[in-house]
Amino acid sequence: MNVLTWSELSAQEQQDALRRATAAAGPKVTSGVIDILAQVRTHGDEALRELTARLDSADVDALEVPAADRQAAVAALDPQLRAAIIEAAGRIRAFHEAGMQQDYAVQTAPGVVCERVVRPIRRVGLYVPAGSAPLPSTALMLGIPAQLAGCPEVVLCTPPRPDGSADPAVLAAAAECGIERVFVVGGAQAVAAMAYGTDSVPRCDKIFGPGNAWVTEAKRQVSTAEGGPGIDLPAGPSEVVVVADAGADAEFVAADLLSQAEHGPDSQVLLLTESQELAEAVAEQVEEQVASLPRADIARKALAASRIILTPDLATALEVVNDYAPEHLILALREPRDWLGRVERAGSVFLGDTTPETLGDYCSGTNHVLPTAGAARFTGGVNVGSFQIAMTVQQASPAGLQEVGPCAVTLAEAESLHAHQRAVTRRLARIGAGGASTGTITTGTSSGTTTDVVR
Repeated sequence: MNVLTWSELSAQEQQDALRRATAAAGPKVTSGVIDILAQVRTHGDEALRELTARLDSADVDALEVPAADRQAAVAALDPQLRAAIIEAAGRIRAFHEAGMQQDYAVQTAPGVVCERVVRPIRRVGLYVPAGSAPLPSTALMLGIPAQLAGCPEVVLCTPPRPDGSADPAVLAAAAECGIERVFVVGGAQAVAAMAYGTDSVPRCDKIFGPGNAWVTEAKRQVSTAEGGPGIDLPAGPSEVVVVADAGADAEFVAADLLSQAEHGPDSQVLLLTESQELAEAVAEQVEEQVASLPRADIARKALAASRIILTPDLATALEVVNDYAPEHLILALREPRDWLGRVERAGSVFLGDTTPETLGDYCSGTNHVLPTAGAARFTGGVNVGSFQIAMTVQQASPAGLQEVGPCAVTLAEAESLHAHQRAVTRRLARIGAGGASTGTITTGTSSGTTTDVVR
C-alpha cells in the first residue's frame, strides 16, 4: 500500500487519493447494464437462462429452487454452520426489533388528530451475492428486517453454483427468515427480473441488497425508470476506513484492511494515521498477511486502489473521514468513544481494538447492508423501516375545522390556490350556519378581491 502525506498533497491530489476504484469503470458498466436490462425486459426467463449460462457458467432449467431442494440443503448443512446462522439471526433480530417504527397520534389542535401508521411493503426482492463467495449473512441481514416488517411476499435471488444449484448456506439463512421463494439468478439480470417480473420471477415493489458495480448500477437504473421499483440504497463494492493512533496494533489494523480488500477487486481500504511508525508497520503487516490469504489475488487488486494516509493529527483524519463518508469506519484509538462525536458521515462505526468490522458483517446484530460510494452523506443502512411505508392520517371534527381552517384559508390565499381555499370555506360556511347551505367568503382573483356566495 502506498503511504501518502496528506499535508503535502494538492487539493486535486487529495481528491485523487480518495477516489473509489469503481469511478473509472462507470461508462462501461452503465452501457453493459442497459443491455442486460433490455434483454430481460424483452425476453424474460429465456434471457435469464442465457445470461446465467454466459456470465455465471451455469445451466439452469428451473429458475426457482423447489421446496424439497431447499429443505434438503438445510438438513444436510454442517451442524456448526447451521448453529452459527441461528445464533447470528438471534442477535440481528434483537437489534432490529428494538428500533422498529411505531404508530403514533398527536392532537395538533382541539378536535384535530394527526397520525402516522406503518404498513409493510407488499412484495420485496432481496439480492444475495454469491459471485466469488456466497454470502448467507446477507440473507439474514435482509430477510430478518423484512420478516419483522411483516412483508407479505419476499423474493430472494442469488447466483447459482457451477452445477446450477443455490448455495446451501444461503438457503439455510433464507429458511431462518421464513423466505420460501428463492431463485438462482445473479448479477444485473437478477435486479432486472425483480424489477420487471418474468414468467418465473415476480415483479417486486422494492429491491434490496449489496453487490458489485453492475448490481449497483442496475438498481440505480431500474429505480429511475417510470414505474420502476424502489431500492434500499447504493450498496456497492465494500470499503473501510481505519483511523488509528500510535497505540494501535499494526497486526490488527492490517487484518481489518484485508478483511474488506478480499471482498472483491473493486473494494477500497484506507488507513488514516498521524503516526509514521504505525503507517510503516501496517504496510509491512499487509504484505506479510496477504501472502497467506486464499483470496490473495483479489485482495492485491483491491490494495492497488487503496492508501495509507499520514495526517497531521487525528482531528484532520476525522475531517477526511467525513468528506469520504465510508461504508465502514474503524476507530482504532485509545479512547474511541471520545472521538465518536466528531464522526458525522459513515455507514457503521466500530470502536476500539477489540471490535473488528467482521463482527458487523456477521453477528454483532447491526446490519451490514450499508451505503457505499459516499452515500453515507445522505442515508444510513438497511433497517426494518426500509421495508415499510409510513402513511400519515388526519381527522378534524367540526370544531377542529373551525380551529385550524382559517389558517389554511390564509395560506391558500397567499398561494392563489382558490380551490384549496374553498374546500375549507364551504365547510366553514355550512358549520357556521348551523347546517345552512349558504354563506359568504372572500377570495382573491387576478383582477382583485371579490365576494362569492356559497350555495
